[in-house]
Amino acid sequence: MKSDTPPFLSAIGNEETAQLPAARFPGEIVVVDDVRAIRAACAELAAEPVIGFDTETRPSFRPGVHNRVALLQLSTPRRCFLFRLCAVPLAREILRILENKRILKIGAAVSGDLAALHELRHFREGGFVDLQSIVGEWGIEEKSLRKMSAIVLGCRVSKAQRLSNWEAAKLTEQQQMYAATDAWSCIRIYERLQRVPKPKKAIIHDKSQSLSAKR
Repeated sequence: MKSDTPPFLSAIGNEETAQLPAARFPGEIVVVDDVRAIRAACAELAAEPVIGFDTETRPSFRPGVHNRVALLQLSTPRRCFLFRLCAVPLAREILRILENKRILKIGAAVSGDLAALHELRHFREGGFVDLQSIVGEWGIEEKSLRKMSAIVLGCRVSKAQRLSNWEAAKLTEQQQMYAATDAWSCIRIYERLQRVPKPKKAIIHDKSQSLSAKR
């Protein structure tokens, strides 16, 4: 079913976004920093049809210095697993999740996250959905997770912990909540979009792009 009226705003300002209630992951956060916990975590994730996906890397404030990815977040609606890749390997069990085409992994700007993971180990990813690539079908022009969440969910995803030390000996509660909320919000945005009809204008735009590509 298509609608003439755009279901969402196309864009939103920083001030309006800042006034929205903060998004907070309501489930259990599980920090995986021991190889013995990887198998059980992945077994639970493998049973889910849709999971949220994100990564975090310790920021570098020196030109030319690049740090490896330190954290992989994989979230179900009820539980978010934080794999500390600075402490545990990108194990085969985790790769099976990332390669499984039947498990949808929802993220934002996933190409950068995947490139960072490929620096640790080669794998053939499958089943990834990048919110940045699909929100335009609903007339949304914003691409940041913060703005997409504001438009689609009416809540604000905090970025206060983004530049914190993700390789610290122990993650703070604030870091854990930030990381879990990012991955979980991707699921919520995706599921909300799937319940809302796409506006006709977006469909027409997609067709015109397709015709141009054929030429």
